[in-house]
Amino acid sequence: MSSHPPAVVSSHNEWDPLEEAVVGRLDGATIPSGHPVVACNLPPWAARLQGIAAGHPYPPVLIERAQEELDGFIGLLRSLGVTVRRPDAVDHRRRFATPDWSSRGFCNACPRDGLLVIGDEIIETPMAWPCRYFETHSYRALLKEYFRQGARWTAAPKPQLTDALFEPDFRVPEEGEPPRRILTEFEPVFDAACFVRAGRDLFVTPSNVTNHMGIAWLRRHLGPGYRVHEIESRCRAPMHIDTTFLPLAPGKVLVNPEYIDVDRLPDVVKRWDVLVAPEPDPLDERLLKVASMCGKWLSLNVLVIDGKRVIAERHHTGMLRALERWGFEPIPGDLLHYAPFGGSFHCATLDVRRRGTLESYFD
Repeated sequence: MSSHPPAVVSSHNEWDPLEEAVVGRLDGATIPSGHPVVACNLPPWAARLQGIAAGHPYPPVLIERAQEELDGFIGLLRSLGVTVRRPDAVDHRRRFATPDWSSRGFCNACPRDGLLVIGDEIIETPMAWPCRYFETHSYRALLKEYFRQGARWTAAPKPQLTDALFEPDFRVPEEGEPPRRILTEFEPVFDAACFVRAGRDLFVTPSNVTNHMGIAWLRRHLGPGYRVHEIESRCRAPMHIDTTFLPLAPGKVLVNPEYIDVDRLPDVVKRWDVLVAPEPDPLDERLLKVASMCGKWLSLNVLVIDGKRVIAERHHTGMLRALERWGFEPIPGDLLHYAPFGGSFHCATLDVRRRGTLESYFD
């Protein structure tokens, strides 16, 4: 019998029993800058509004409802036996600078974006939005604590984020046009939320925040013990994979039929049950539609508690019923008004420890 204490950081996939997670904060949330890499993910009219309001605090009418739901979500996680950790509160309106540019911040609502947990290692990711350049600093107290308790702590190369990283005169392709992405291959950049984990296999969508050089950096960093599979998104403004493709349990993966061509999935996935998500239930709140940067498919942004129980948005009844048909136990939750800050249940969390071991599910 081993005398070693269990690892404080240990998470290999999206479904092992969840024991500890970091949940984001809304304190100090600031409307992100009008930089082209931010605006390219919004409809033109929304990008114009966002550019006007950039650098100002989010309106209280958005913060208050989202905070109420976030508090309820944290209570739900704790009731399920999950230890919840939080980043430090930060005033994201404070301006910062590099030798090449200056910006205000955004928020730390989505720890899933800037931190990637692979086994006992936490990787700080090189995000492409200038307003998120120092976002992981609000997690530093936690990172130091985890490091002192035995976790590995890595930071990917800090990007320069100069104009050379972004395609000049980029525009989102029209319907029927070939896909384009705003990033060049000037330097490695990636958001952690562009990756999902299934043991020794990771899946990634190249996007407007993750380029092929970033994928290559992670592939080389992880080494031959892991395989990184690329999945092309048909979304005209692709962002994170967790509204596109999300493993829920060994042998089961949830996919977005609008963004994914099921016939072109990697061969390894075709041995699994491909669960095609139902059309999301419509939103009837105009303010939420205006403020959200995430699109309608946040219905896929679920959080698996233990391979059987899955937290999903109460509003999306079609998804709740589908999860039941597929053999899961859906737990209705409320995080609909978190969307203006970057996501839902999966985005709002970083699973630091899941009870399980590193496995290969596709051999």
